Amino acid sequence: MNLKNLLSAFIVSIVFVSCSSDDSAEQPQPQNPETTESMYFPPSNSNDWETKSISNLGWNQSKVQDLLNYLQTKNSKSFMILQNGRIVMENYFDSHTSTSTWYWASAGKTLTSTVTGIAEQEGFININNKVSDYIGNGWTSEPLAKENLITCKNLLTMTSGLDDSLGDDVTPANLQYKADAGTRWAYHNVYVKLQDVVSQATGKSWSEYFNVKLRDKIGMTGSWVQSGDNSVYWSTTRSMARFGLLALNNGNWNGSQIINTNYFTNATSTSQNINLSYGYLWWLNGKTSYHMPQSQLQFPGKLIPNAPDDMYCALGKNDQKIYVVPSRKIVIIRMGNAADNVNLALSDFDDVLWQKINAVIN
Repeated sequence: MNLKNLLSAFIVSIVFVSCSSDDSAEQPQPQNPETTESMYFPPSNSNDWETKSISNLGWNQSKVQDLLNYLQTKNSKSFMILQNGRIVMENYFDSHTSTSTWYWASAGKTLTSTVTGIAEQEGFININNKVSDYIGNGWTSEPLAKENLITCKNLLTMTSGLDDSLGDDVTPANLQYKADAGTRWAYHNVYVKLQDVVSQATGKSWSEYFNVKLRDKIGMTGSWVQSGDNSVYWSTTRSMARFGLLALNNGNWNGSQIINTNYFTNATSTSQNINLSYGYLWWLNGKTSYHMPQSQLQFPGKLIPNAPDDMYCALGKNDQKIYVVPSRKIVIIRMGNAADNVNLALSDFDDVLWQKINAVIN
């Protein structure tokens, strides 16, 4: 073979090897539906809701029954998992159904946080202004100079400085000075004064403004029910899941920005330097320390060790839960009676529940 033929054969062999290598590299790789699927939003005027199977997500079906057994033994009424907005699990216990309503308890604080942000973006309030700008002086029994230190943001962040040991009564006589606003974190029912702020600023009742600006826009049902000194939200599990889906999407509902992204990002980030695991009435996981209701102790470590670090959550009395995990595009709902003992927000149940959830989703 002459030199010219040798060179031609060599070039052909190089091209063949190169093409073979490229073909191999371009073989389709398995895709993770958690990251490749589009976000889904259920229609507002229908009970239709797309579903996704555990097997299609590659989750562990063999661990589902253990999770369900645990939920049932822990006095649960309902449990849901959404992934990319689609229902993966929807289970009911103890005669509860998809049309039954249940109370959110303090998980509903996040509704107040969100509607406060909506009132701000519409120009009715500024959360950095003092509360008395909207509801007048004398809403506490503090000296005026101390009362005027309390801003709407202090109510959002649980840093009002008011005495949290006096119970849920938010009449002026029961709102007494403990520390200057911003210097002490304490879980306190005084946050409900934000509802008065919004009502006074907008000229509408709290329920009316809430329904028009939030509830109806995302297809929720439910209502605020007076319970002692609290107005507590009651709804179906699916309505709670709709709000969780709005939170997963940073306040956006199917292309409509219900609450501006900047406010929502602040709401789900550390809001002060005392309790790192608290935003604007949202609880935050993955921080280096946290405080608990009715305690001034600082506990080291994450709020819920078994849960993802990027999770933020709405936690209500007797284990009402909305868990939102952006990294997995997951929303998880739990409604029911107290899993063990009566509690205001966080309990040991959270960490064990997440151990069971992880066995399914990982």
